Amino acid sequence: MHAWLLAEQAKVLPKSPVGEAINYALNHWIALIRPLEAGFLEIDNGASEWAMKPVALGRRNWLFAGSDEGGKTAATLMSLCTTCKDLGIDPFAYLRDVLDRVSTHPNSRIDELLPDRWKPAESTDPPGRKG
Repeated sequence: MHAWLLAEQAKVLPKSPVGEAINYALNHWIALIRPLEAGFLEIDNGASEWAMKPVALGRRNWLFAGSDEGGKTAATLMSLCTTCKDLGIDPFAYLRDVLDRVSTHPNSRIDELLPDRWKPAESTDPPGRKG
C-alpha cells in the first residue's frame, strides 16, 4: 500500500482531494500501520470518539470553569469518571470510597486505589442502613 501511495502521489495534484488524502496517509503512515505491529490495538478510534463525546457536547459549559486551573480540574475529573465508566464502576461510589479512605490508606499501597485495581471498602454500617 505504501508503494502504491507513493506511485499515485506523483500522478495527482497535491492540492486535489485525492492528493490531500494521499499526503495525509503518507504523513501518518507510522500511526496507520501501528495496529498491524501491535495486535492489541484497535484499528478504528470509535472508543476514543465516544469517550470524547461528552466533552464535545459540554463544550459551552467548559467556558465557565472559572480559570485555567478549574478547567484542568474538570478535565481530570472527566477523565477519571470516563475511566470508571469504562471499567463498569459507578464514578460517584468510587470517588466517595476513595476520598473516605485516602487519608488513612498506606502510601506504599496507594496504587490499590486506582480505578483498575480498586475494591470497595467493606461497609461498617449496620445491615439495612445505607451510608
